[in-house]
Amino acid sequence: MKGLGWIIVAAMTLIVSGCESVGRVPDSAEVGTQRSASIEGDYRIGVDDRVQVTVWRNPELSVTAPVRPDGKISVPIIGDVEAGGRTPSEVAEIIKSRLSAYIREPNVAVILTELRSHEFLSRVRVTGAVRTPRSIPHRQGMTVLDAVLEAGGTNDFASPNRTKLYRKVKDKVDVFDVDLGDILKKGRLETNLLLRPGDVITVPERLF
Repeated sequence: MKGLGWIIVAAMTLIVSGCESVGRVPDSAEVGTQRSASIEGDYRIGVDDRVQVTVWRNPELSVTAPVRPDGKISVPIIGDVEAGGRTPSEVAEIIKSRLSAYIREPNVAVILTELRSHEFLSRVRVTGAVRTPRSIPHRQGMTVLDAVLEAGGTNDFASPNRTKLYRKVKDKVDVFDVDLGDILKKGRLETNLLLRPGDVITVPERLF
């Protein structure tokens, strides 16, 4: 029995030490914070996004507000600040610079609390000679044909084999030729490209 007791104690010691060595699983709030931080790094603020401006040790200057249609937010003392099209860190630097005229070495943080404009960044647009030009939410696996069909197909004046796909990549726009006529009438899918958020498909009219 004495030997059995030592075995039990040793086993319990291994279990406890094993539990301590396992890293703590982050809770949902921590995961959300990490995800928000990764988004905010290069995310550019849009209209209707909600931002929180915090000025350390100056709570009266801190504010939470939506981005107005003109792309601006209002901050106490300094007034309107252009936030649309900028990253949170860029907006924080602007506010910090302007507040420096009123308080010494302000410490400013800008945090996105709601990403309401993100929906528009993730849409696909179909324009030109289609029956119902549309802005469509992007879905995984969506192709040029899917988007054109959602726009009602081409109209009677279309020149489908001159279709173009425009895709913005960083500071430039890539243009892809799409043989839409061959896709629709012959089932040739070589140019039935997979779409990405923000893509624009343009179907030109025939040249008479």
